[in-house]
Amino acid sequence: MTEVSDREPRRRVPGPARPVRPGGRRQPGPGARPPRRPGPPRPAPPRVIKLGSPRPRLRMIGLALTLVLVAFVVRLLQVQAVDAGTYTAKAEQNRYVVHTLPAERGGITDRNGVALATTVDAYDITADPTMFTRERLGVGDGPEQAAALLSPILGESQEALAGKLRPKNRELRYVRLARAKTPQVWNQIKDLKSALAEKAETDGSTVNVLAGVFADPSSKRVYPNGDLAAAILGWVNAEGEGGGGLERQLEKTLAGEDGKIRYAQSGGRQVPTAGSTETPAVPGSDVELTIDRDIQWAAQDAITEQVEKSKADGGYVIVQDTATGEILAMANSPGFDPGDVAHADPKALGNAALQDAFEPGSTAKVLSMAAVLEENVATPMTHLTVPNRLKRGDRLFKDDVDHPTWYLTLNGVLAKSSNIGTIMATGELGRTQKEANQVLYSYLRKFGLGGYSGLGFPGETKGILAPPDQWSTSQQYTIPFGQGVSVNALQAASVYSTIANGGVRVEPTLVRGTKGADGRFTPAPEPKKTRVISEKTAKTLSEMLESVVDDEEGTGTKARIPGYRVAGKTGTANRVDPATGKYHGYTSSFAGFAPADKPRVTVYCAIQNATAGSYFGGQICGPIHKQVMEFALKTLQVPPTGAKAANLPVTFKP
Repeated sequence: MTEVSDREPRRRVPGPARPVRPGGRRQPGPGARPPRRPGPPRPAPPRVIKLGSPRPRLRMIGLALTLVLVAFVVRLLQVQAVDAGTYTAKAEQNRYVVHTLPAERGGITDRNGVALATTVDAYDITADPTMFTRERLGVGDGPEQAAALLSPILGESQEALAGKLRPKNRELRYVRLARAKTPQVWNQIKDLKSALAEKAETDGSTVNVLAGVFADPSSKRVYPNGDLAAAILGWVNAEGEGGGGLERQLEKTLAGEDGKIRYAQSGGRQVPTAGSTETPAVPGSDVELTIDRDIQWAAQDAITEQVEKSKADGGYVIVQDTATGEILAMANSPGFDPGDVAHADPKALGNAALQDAFEPGSTAKVLSMAAVLEENVATPMTHLTVPNRLKRGDRLFKDDVDHPTWYLTLNGVLAKSSNIGTIMATGELGRTQKEANQVLYSYLRKFGLGGYSGLGFPGETKGILAPPDQWSTSQQYTIPFGQGVSVNALQAASVYSTIANGGVRVEPTLVRGTKGADGRFTPAPEPKKTRVISEKTAKTLSEMLESVVDDEEGTGTKARIPGYRVAGKTGTANRVDPATGKYHGYTSSFAGFAPADKPRVTVYCAIQNATAGSYFGGQICGPIHKQVMEFALKTLQVPPTGAKAANLPVTFKP
């Protein structure tokens, strides 16, 4: 440790200055080093560069970092607080998958529970186009090879299939090759696919061009009876929705309600531990029709045969329960297969019995007779002298056949289907022709002409019935015998069912009721009933209509059924050609019911534009009426009454 002295330091006392030696330099003494010789000049010291202050740069960096941090915090607040719900929902959407659970479509049965339309398991045949490329198969014509194999199985053209397997979008991973194919079709494809795979393993030249073909479970609408009742049933389109007929009309009832299942996914697979929520599908209700399959078959067979034999444009038969209004059959020809609508004739689609409007001709004379009887203008025994020609307005009217003057009762006018006699009788409905027209019009409307049937069927026509103040001079006299007014086949049938039902019109029905998933049957609402004519008038008309069939001078003798009393009327009307709007050809028809004294069944038949053989309604539709009526009576176990016909007189002696 160093000690500190208290003494002051010694100061040097300056002495006299030393004298300067000559020469200005000090002479070296003995033993001194010799003086240095001058060397090279020393380098200048490096230049020092003074740097600026770093503080501004640090401030800029700090500010930038602060702004980035603030933006991050703001974004974090937006995600975590402001838009938290939105992003949570998106995350849930990406994580969770919702699949639709299709509802099973309800079936359609006849009145006895026989299946007319049902749904079965099926498959949509699909493919992954990326599995048909040269890179995957090693060949350039993979789509074409696959299409050649699939075409006969799927019933699709090779060109269409190859086009789907070689789409413009090369990244497309899913295409549908065919919809709703049966399990048998998919089994064929699977077997062929397996055979190709096995052969490819042992034969290097074989390529499994079907490796990219798959199937998705689906369903298919099936019609077990083929084209039977197709016009009533309609069809289901490619989207599984009703495309026509009752399938379309009752879509909400048949379709049910789809369900859904929601579950978490990861890597495209369901996460079992994450749970799921499911809303079960509600199956559609089954629909029971009023149709009887066997009677429908008999009607369809009969009209199809006669349309072909007569080389006609088409025809229809309607069978109706006279008391309940239930339609037991509604047959159309030509028809179509509802299970193969794509290959059907477009003209055959629909329900012509409800959608065709035509002039009924002489089957409508019963309406004029109903008005005349109900208004007490005449009785079946009233005498009418019917000339060969009758001038009314600016027209000269005649009957279907030339004849001398006929002396007919009112019953005979109907039995012989006299146009002139009908004009004369309906002319008595009013003091003037204008009043007579108004009275007749009111009865036509009461019987249902000019209005819809109440079925609510898609495309149904209500026909054409102009108000009487719009009738032309000619129509005043042609409408009484069924020309100048148009109806559909069901309207025509309903007229005769009204008479058979004692003068009470019952709205026709096609649906008896529905059966829900719980198995409970809900009957259809009761049809509307309206009294049109008195029971007495209806009975009288029934007796007059029997004369058309039973009397040898009647026009409907071919409709006779041994053991049964049959009431009916023939019709042969000029037909308006839909293509030209002008009269061309004929509408041939027959309408009637049986047993005449205790009616159970009404049958109406019409054939459009018969071009081979006879075109008279009694000749070509009378036999159809007999055939179908006889079958229906036996099917419904309706016995003959055994009573004798009234045999009202047809002529009188002047």
